[in-house]
Amino acid sequence: MESLSKRLSKDLLNISAIKLNVANPFTWASGWKSPIYCDNRKTYFYPNIRNFIVESFVDLISKKFSDVEVIAGVATGAIGYGALVADRMSKPFIYVRSEPKTHGLENLIEGEIPLNKKVVVIEDLISTGGSSLKVIQALRNNNAEVLGLVAIFTYQFEIANKAFEEQNCEYYTLTNYEMLINTAIEENYINKIHLETLTEWRKSPSTWMQNV
Repeated sequence: MESLSKRLSKDLLNISAIKLNVANPFTWASGWKSPIYCDNRKTYFYPNIRNFIVESFVDLISKKFSDVEVIAGVATGAIGYGALVADRMSKPFIYVRSEPKTHGLENLIEGEIPLNKKVVVIEDLISTGGSSLKVIQALRNNNAEVLGLVAIFTYQFEIANKAFEEQNCEYYTLTNYEMLINTAIEENYINKIHLETLTEWRKSPSTWMQNV
């Protein structure tokens, strides 16, 4: 039977939510050059994929964080999935920004403040982990008990693993970079000769173009 991770990797490739291009790398907002670009917001357009992600999140949260009381979506990419999962699980929902608004009430947390509530955070993508951990810290600063975080995809950067470990926060993802690359090779999205380059990029994304 095909694994959840592999099925989702295929879906993300099929709808171009994840694009791979070793010859003409993408430029991230950070300035890093990258052979991969991920936009999981495209999945909202496809009901079958969207429902699969929601069901997978519900199952994962039920297994890993069964005592969850509140679902929190990270703005903006995961607001939709957070709301859909909260609805499916009949849980209260909030969403959280990584930076406060510059007008109005200047809120970080939108909705009720989950004082002393057990919260699971939903994210669409984990790269370095920095923006996700800002959300987690904002919740903790408001006396919420963050049980952990779940996301659709992770690049599996070591910097992210260390950051989550330092903040004592568990996280789980539905699929990941290694599965994505292996699936892309199997499905002929990329050639196997690119595997070494793609592996080297993940080890040191900030300096990768110096080695290409």
